[in-house]
Amino acid sequence: MEFYGKTFGSRLLLGTALYPSPSVMAEAVRASGAEILTVSLRRESAAERQGQDFWTLIRDTGATVLPNTAGCHSVKEAVTTAEMARELFGTPWIKLEVIGEADTLQPDVFGLVEAARILCADGFEVFPYTTDDLVVAERLLEAGCQVLMPWGAPIGSGRGLNNPYALRSMRAHFPDVPLVVDAGIGLPSHAAAAMELGYDAILLNTAVAKAGDPVRMAEAFAKAIAAGRLGFEADPMEMRDMAAPSTPVLGKALLA
Repeated sequence: MEFYGKTFGSRLLLGTALYPSPSVMAEAVRASGAEILTVSLRRESAAERQGQDFWTLIRDTGATVLPNTAGCHSVKEAVTTAEMARELFGTPWIKLEVIGEADTLQPDVFGLVEAARILCADGFEVFPYTTDDLVVAERLLEAGCQVLMPWGAPIGSGRGLNNPYALRSMRAHFPDVPLVVDAGIGLPSHAAAAMELGYDAILLNTAVAKAGDPVRMAEAFAKAIAAGRLGFEADPMEMRDMAAPSTPVLGKALLA
């Protein structure tokens, strides 16, 4: 799996919020095998820099950091947050979120495209959190994004894939673009289903962090994602409307 020229062995991107404790988060990261961790700039305390212990813990995992603009509701806010994240983390990577609706946390796709265009022109390597709309996806690619991250369902909802048809269409429409299902995944089976559609990776947080046993759940997701990818690469059979016997009818004995 490759993002902006960097290659990774794991197809699971893991968030770092909501865990019962930092130690549980670190253990879950190890169990998941994730090589990319999303982090929010809001972890940093500007006054006393109380977030430094957290940053040390993240660095100790050896994972690549993908800062995000979580909680931003305008282009200006998202761009400013991205600029601050680049200075703090020393990376051009940014998971771009521009939220447009409070209840569903649905992306503001108009602001998202505008912010992506500004950031790409400034040298950022943008991972846009978007909907499954093909026209929006085209505009994001035209803006300079080389990765698309459509939602499966609203953030933190755990509903899985609300619109498999749209996700399948996006995969078919952009066969050479890295696609990551981001948000709404609640069960390992949801992640496996997305991978079976041909998606390159899954980004999740709440499903692991809020599980009764985050460490075991992280391991479960890692295995489900690997299984889903393997199933896709094995070229699965097509669904049929009628039954097809597994035992050949030819040569069957006839009773008088």
